[in-house]
Amino acid sequence: MTGYLKPIPVVDAVTKPFWDGCRKHELLIQKCRDCGRFQFYPRILCVNCMSQNLEWVKSAGKGVIHTFSVITQNVTPGFAKEVPYVFAIVELSEGVRLITNIIDCSPAEVYIGMSVSVVFETISPDINLPKFRPAPENK
Repeated sequence: MTGYLKPIPVVDAVTKPFWDGCRKHELLIQKCRDCGRFQFYPRILCVNCMSQNLEWVKSAGKGVIHTFSVITQNVTPGFAKEVPYVFAIVELSEGVRLITNIIDCSPAEVYIGMSVSVVFETISPDINLPKFRPAPENK
């Protein structure tokens, strides 16, 4: 996609499996093979037990809005044309939280505890961003 003005994520050795999954429209998170805990954002060690025995697993891609803010002013190129937009922390059903945007609904309809599901926005041939929209039961 040409003309994308927002910052593009930097892919490194630790985050590459996550971005590869997003490119395939799969939301991957890490799971520790030793203690069984899920974690997000990607790291080289388990934050619970410090094990390096991590695996990538496909998330169900469903969660709830933990908190959010409606952005009504942003003059930064790439963001200015999108106001108002919802900046949110979503808690996935696996228990991890990630920062994202809520799309496909009016900001006035968004609420804490709202069920959401993942969708992907293609911003380059290599990067799809995970965003969330209201789950079907909310519509």
